[in-house]
Amino acid sequence: MKTYKSEYGVKIFAYVISILTAIICFIPFWLIVIGSFTAESEVIRNGFAFWPKDFSMESYRMVFKVPEKIFRSYGITILITAVGTGLSLFLTTMAAFVLMRKDFKYRNQIAMFFYFPSIFSGGLLPGYLLIVNGLQLKDTLWALILPGLLGAWNIFMMRNFMTDIPDSIMESAKLDGANDFVIFTRLYLPLSKAGLATIGLFIALGYWNNWANAKLYINSSKLYPLQYLLYQMFSNIQVLKDAAMQSGVAMVDLPAETFRMAMAVVTTGPILLLYPFVQRYFVKGITVGAVKG
Repeated sequence: MKTYKSEYGVKIFAYVISILTAIICFIPFWLIVIGSFTAESEVIRNGFAFWPKDFSMESYRMVFKVPEKIFRSYGITILITAVGTGLSLFLTTMAAFVLMRKDFKYRNQIAMFFYFPSIFSGGLLPGYLLIVNGLQLKDTLWALILPGLLGAWNIFMMRNFMTDIPDSIMESAKLDGANDFVIFTRLYLPLSKAGLATIGLFIALGYWNNWANAKLYINSSKLYPLQYLLYQMFSNIQVLKDAAMQSGVAMVDLPAETFRMAMAVVTTGPILLLYPFVQRYFVKGITVGAVKG
């Protein structure tokens, strides 16, 4: 009886801590959403509040002032995220499948080939010269996709997922005459859903939030991804506001802080809609990846 009461008390304590943690994590996001619907003058005067005292849609009007640009950038971001995530997952899982094979003679040497550059990279300049001069991909969508295709951490994490699959499955498939590619695509990939969802979410977030590659490799405004377009819009607003302040002209109605909040809402919205569909795989994947090593 005492054991039951003790376990019940631990569960209540865990639920309370979880609820408090969720509330603490939710408050900043709520302030961002409310701030995006607040007038700039109110934010400057009184800061952010839990409810807009002076409701305003000006920041969203600025974001969607030229809607075709926003929707085109949304399309480009969705395209590079979908293509990049798909290709990256396929290459990552193929590399992980090879590295987890105990019958692969040089797997430790190949693993070091992936691991070492992730610690001591060549830097920004060699990557820029490779994309611009070597591959001649400047001002193309491939310049936004290729740099993020492979990551050593993703490969090793996926390898840890695959090592959890019994070796007897591969041995049985070989006895039935299946080749390595069939074993990989029809057995190991379906059995690695948790790992695919976890790593896929990390890769997709990386592509979705990346704006630095567009700044380096893209000149045409028609190829701007969403993050870089909003970054440029915010920079232009900030420049106008700074110029007005230096001239002695107050421009409190020009949204800068609230525009930043609206940017966060616009860019994180699709990710928040996607997360519930991969949450159960994500939680399981994090647990497995943390236990195995």
